Amino acid sequence: MATDSRALRCLVTGATGYIGGRLVPELLAAGHSVRCLARSPGKLRDHPWAGRVEVVRGDVTDGDSVRAALEGMDVAYYLVHALGSGSGFEEADRRAAGLFGEAARAAGVRRIVYLGGLTPEGVPERELSPHLRSRAEVGRILMASGVPTAALRAAVVIGSGSASFEMLRYLTERLPAMVTPSWVSTRTQPIAVRDVLRLLVGCARLPDDVNRTFDIGGPDVLTYEGMMRRYAAVAGLPKRVIVPVPVLSPRLSSLWVGLVTPVPGAVARPLVESLRHEVVCAEHDLARYVPDPPGGPLGLDQALRLALTRIRDADVAPLPQTPSGGTPRTSASAPGAPSDPLPTDPDWAGGSLYTDHRERAVDASPEALWRVVEAIGGENGWYSSPWAWALRGWLDRLVGGAGLRRGRRDAARLRVGDCLGFWRVEEIDPGRLLRLRAEMRLPGLAWLELRVDRDPAGGGTVFRQQALFHPRGLAGHLYWWGVSPFHAMVFGGMARNIAAEAEASAVRTS
Repeated sequence: MATDSRALRCLVTGATGYIGGRLVPELLAAGHSVRCLARSPGKLRDHPWAGRVEVVRGDVTDGDSVRAALEGMDVAYYLVHALGSGSGFEEADRRAAGLFGEAARAAGVRRIVYLGGLTPEGVPERELSPHLRSRAEVGRILMASGVPTAALRAAVVIGSGSASFEMLRYLTERLPAMVTPSWVSTRTQPIAVRDVLRLLVGCARLPDDVNRTFDIGGPDVLTYEGMMRRYAAVAGLPKRVIVPVPVLSPRLSSLWVGLVTPVPGAVARPLVESLRHEVVCAEHDLARYVPDPPGGPLGLDQALRLALTRIRDADVAPLPQTPSGGTPRTSASAPGAPSDPLPTDPDWAGGSLYTDHRERAVDASPEALWRVVEAIGGENGWYSSPWAWALRGWLDRLVGGAGLRRGRRDAARLRVGDCLGFWRVEEIDPGRLLRLRAEMRLPGLAWLELRVDRDPAGGGTVFRQQALFHPRGLAGHLYWWGVSPFHAMVFGGMARNIAAEAEASAVRTS
């Protein structure tokens, strides 16, 4: 074990990527200073740690920007790859790694830390998928650079935003029954993103004579089919019917994955090709330098629960951070766990979260609009299609729910925890925000957000309304698609009528 405890100067490449964006706050928490190299620095501005790091514009294929970024650094994290950039990604990775290694040696960098892919034992490199072959080659190039390098090799990383995990999530949630290619029977050793980050941080202080690869994985070894079944169990989904067949080439498999999931085909194909290889750790040597935590690395079930916790706990972004029709993200004002979504994650990360967004300018004061918002439900009604709300309440009672019969406690005021028919007040910011969480029987989780804002340009009042639905399994997706044709009538009418009632109230009191 290294004993040097001084703060280190760390360069993180790929800070807008899945691992890089999560590694930066971990390095800061460990007391290190961080410089980020990014092609688009603006993408980092919404991170809660953005003001605590130095951000430089550059690309690992540009020698001048790489040399400038490495100047004065102790440790360089190489977390970039050209996966998804087309058929020439192997050559692009090869050139970038060579340039980076040379520049790091010239800058006097003490250590390079690289995260690559776990490769199968005993398989000739020519038989590896291009994805795994390129990852292995990059590790060799960096280790041959003259700078001591720790090349960590991982299989499937479990965490919201990881491409491999998102593929697992969507396949399992959207297909209660599936005919699958033979690669679902291939064994793998997944690892929680928390453990990946813990090991990456620990590698900053490895002894100077350590220049090698390290296999990293969690305690569970199982097939991809086994991971899908475990995901279904943790997510509370019915048992999946999985029928493997000895057909479907990697290309056809990636097209199938692209049809079922929103993961882009350019990303899905190399990942699917890699799944035909068994990837299990052959050693656990890194624990000699970076000891396992008490209780050992996280198991698959716990890693899955952490990856699913954020949406289950309804920690969704407030309306101003959500573009019309977009996917809500975790608030940028509060850092989350490594398993949580980040602002720089791709749109398809984080699981499905359907939205219906409405926005209207209101010719009334914010106070008048808020009085209407806070009076919603109960005898005051829902401001649109009473028959539709009554029918939904009756259907909910028919399947054992409470329906709308619970009414509301107070006709004028609301508090957190109050019932509003088949909704419950989850959050209230008086004069600004009312968030309701559905307690009706649903194949998923649902919220309704009502917000009163001022137009920053004109100074007028703006009403923003958003319905959110996180489906559970295929039934949840079918439910949303089935009811969405009625949203214009129900939610559109609600927004119009709330605005109209506020304007009429303002006239009556003027």
